[in-house]
Amino acid sequence: MADMSPLFRRKAAPAPQDRLVTLVRKPGCHLCDDAQVVIEKVCGDLGVSWEQKDITEDKELHDKYWEQIPVVLVDGRQHTFWRVNEDRLRKALTE
Repeated sequence: MADMSPLFRRKAAPAPQDRLVTLVRKPGCHLCDDAQVVIEKVCGDLGVSWEQKDITEDKELHDKYWEQIPVVLVDGRQHTFWRVNEDRLRKALTE
């Protein structure tokens, strides 16, 4: 691989502890509560930082994601919405 052009080399994935998961949610949302349980478990297991943002307090998030709540972002990019799959999130954070 040392002779391979940099154009074709894969970039190394960031270490899990260098990642950030964001849960975009709203109050009273049972799917948001379910998503939080999965995020807390996966992020706790891997040492990944996570945060939550309330869609009712951020017009930009509201306009972008209102019909998809809850939304999970990994490093600022949309990973999933509505239901969070534990295995899929874990894979996204480790590969």
